[in-house]
Amino acid sequence: MHPTNDPDLRSFIDVAPESHFPIQNLPYGVCRPKEGGEVYICTAIGNYVLNLAELEQAGVFDGPQLDGKRVFSERTLNKFMSLNRAAWLEARTTISNLLSADEPTLRDNQSLREEVLIPMDEVEMLMPVDIGDYTDFYSSEQHAFNVGTMFRGPENALKPNWKHLPVGYHGRASSVVLSGTNLHRPQGQVLGEDGETPEFSASKLLDFELEMGFVTGPGNQLGDPIPVSETREHIFGLMIVNDWSARDIQKWEYQPLGPFLAKNWATSVSPWIVTLDALQPFKTEGPEQDPEPMSYLKSDEGWYDIKLDVFLQGEKMDKPHKIAASNYKNLYWSMNQQLAHHTITGCNVQPGDLLASGTISGETEDSYGSMLELSWKGEKPLKFPNGEQRTFIQDGDTITMTGYAQGEGYRVGFGEVTGKIKPAKELKF
Repeated sequence: MHPTNDPDLRSFIDVAPESHFPIQNLPYGVCRPKEGGEVYICTAIGNYVLNLAELEQAGVFDGPQLDGKRVFSERTLNKFMSLNRAAWLEARTTISNLLSADEPTLRDNQSLREEVLIPMDEVEMLMPVDIGDYTDFYSSEQHAFNVGTMFRGPENALKPNWKHLPVGYHGRASSVVLSGTNLHRPQGQVLGEDGETPEFSASKLLDFELEMGFVTGPGNQLGDPIPVSETREHIFGLMIVNDWSARDIQKWEYQPLGPFLAKNWATSVSPWIVTLDALQPFKTEGPEQDPEPMSYLKSDEGWYDIKLDVFLQGEKMDKPHKIAASNYKNLYWSMNQQLAHHTITGCNVQPGDLLASGTISGETEDSYGSMLELSWKGEKPLKFPNGEQRTFIQDGDTITMTGYAQGEGYRVGFGEVTGKIKPAKELKF
C-alpha cells in the first residue's frame, strides 16, 4: 500500500467520516472565487479547496518530475495530465504530506494557510479539463440484457458481438457540461401515434443514464495502439457521468446506425476527478468473461468497488428521493479493456479525452441505471411519497448522481453531478 492510501493517515484539517474528501482522496478540480477572480487548479480536503497554483508558486512542487513544469498555473488539468504516472504520484505525495497532521509546513504557517485553503462554499467549480473527444461505451451486461429483452426478448437480448468486444460510439464533446448546468428538453423527430409516421415533437421519453467516465493522460501516437497492459499509464482518473437520453428520438433514428440526436444534446459530468492512485485500495475482481477475451483485451485491471446512487426531485417534492443504487463493479468490460479496444486500430487519444462506461445496472430492479429500466419502458411507474409518479423525466425534475468508495473509517468520493430539466424552447421555422 502506498503511504497516501494509509487508512490511518489524518490531516490537520478536520474531515468528517462521511465526507467525500479525506486526505486519502485528493481529487483534482478547477475553480474560482464566487465573487470573481482568478481561475486555479485545486484539490479538495474536507470542506475546503486547496489552491495548487499558489502552492506551485511557493515552490512546494520541487521534485524531479514537477520542478519547473508549472502545470498547476494552467486553467485546466490537461497539461498536468499530459505528464506521466510518476509525475501524478509525485504531486499526490507532496499534497498528502503538506496536509498531513504531522507536517508543520502548511499547518503552522497561518498566512500561507489562509491564502491557499478556501472554504468550499466560497468557490465556483468549473470544467476541470478541456475535453477534445468523447466516447461512450455500452459495457454493463445487465443493462444491455435489460434493454435487449425489452425490444428483442430474453433469448436475443445480447447481440452476437457483445461479449467479444466493448461496444461503443463516438459522442459529442461540445455538449459535455458541468454539474449544475440546467438543460432544456430536446426536440426532434419521433414516431407518431400510428407508430409509422414521424412527427416533430419535444421528447416525451426523457431519461438519465448512470455512468462513470475516465479521462486520459499522455495518450498515443496515431497508428500506435495502447497495449492493455499499459492502459493504466494513460488513465488519469474518473468522474461521474450522466449521459442524458431522449428515448423516443433514439427509437426513430436508431436504424441502421447508432445514437445521434438522442444523445448529442447534453452529457453532464461531476467537477472532481478522482485519480486511480486514490482508488487502488478499492480494486476488485471483474466478472468471469465467457468467451475468453482476445489476447489484446485480456486484463484483470479496471474494476473498482464504487457505490453509485441516483436521486430524483420534482418541483413539488420536498426533498430528493433515491431511485437507484448501483456499483461501478457491475461493468462487464473494464476501463482498461475499453481503452485498449478503442486504440487497437491505431486511433489516437489525447490528454483530456473522456471515455464513459455506458449505463451501469446491477441485477436487482432498484439497481438499474436508467428510467427506461426502472419503469420498464413505462409499464411500472415509480411512485413517490407525495403521490406523484414517474415513468420518464418530467420538466422541473432534478437528477442527482453521487458515488463513493468506502474505506476503513473514510470515504473516497466523487461529490455529485446534478442537472435540472427545463421545458423545451419555443422554436420558429
